[in-house]
Amino acid sequence: MKDENWALPIMFVLCIDLRLFAISAEAQKSSKLHAAKKGEMLEKAADSIMGCFRVCASDNRSAPENSKKWGMLNLVNQLFKIYFRINKLHLCKPLIRAIDSLTIKDRYYVGRKSMFENDFKSADEYLTFAFERCHRSSKANKKLILISLIPVKMLTGRLPSREVLRKYDLMQFADVADAVRCGNLLKLNEALQTHELFFIKSGVYLILEKLKVITYRNLFKKIWLLMRTHQLPVGTFVSALQLMRYEGIDLDEAECIIANLIYEGKVKGYISHAHRTVVVSKQEPFPALTEVL
Repeated sequence: MKDENWALPIMFVLCIDLRLFAISAEAQKSSKLHAAKKGEMLEKAADSIMGCFRVCASDNRSAPENSKKWGMLNLVNQLFKIYFRINKLHLCKPLIRAIDSLTIKDRYYVGRKSMFENDFKSADEYLTFAFERCHRSSKANKKLILISLIPVKMLTGRLPSREVLRKYDLMQFADVADAVRCGNLLKLNEALQTHELFFIKSGVYLILEKLKVITYRNLFKKIWLLMRTHQLPVGTFVSALQLMRYEGIDLDEAECIIANLIYEGKVKGYISHAHRTVVVSKQEPFPALTEVL
């Protein structure tokens, strides 16, 4: 009996119920005393589930077909859900190292974790894997994955098509994508403000805020294409931002924005502070964003 795993399905149900019960208990806490200990019930539930995880992980004697290690992935999913809910993503790392293979759900959570840690290359890989292998009939799950994948793709220079956004009812991203594509900071701010509640609830608002850097880069590229010269006065960038209602922008702040673009590798060139001019490279002054990451 000790070396068998017949009780795993029972353990799965108990752990799921424990997590759901902890969520209900958190919702019922209303006093200020309890409010100061937000997440306490979920943390206790996670400790209990982690105890089950350790038992499964330490089963090295049983035959493969009877091993309790088959229960590890299910428990990892429950722990991921709790750690994301209480915003303790650092606790996910030992779980990721402990498992040899990741399911679609695991890759979704690992991808989300990578996104919040600004590791967009890894986030792209994990979330793309999860989206492509999620069953076509699971439209709700595919939509959930896309809510994180779309911002990651945009940060790497790949904007979503309206066809995909319509298919998964995610048109909230349409105006954001259009603004980034055109280098229109005003339109981007308006799009973020219009759909602010949706983006905050989805946990991607701060990630989308990072698109302002890409928007600056695309705006600067449009100026370069219009002027057809590798020596660009900083004043032209200031004028463009003023047209987009960027309040208080001056030459110094514009230089700072451009300097950051150069530092991050999004623009190849240098700033001549004495002449208030940006000198961009004559060869590929705006490298593909996929090369920058």
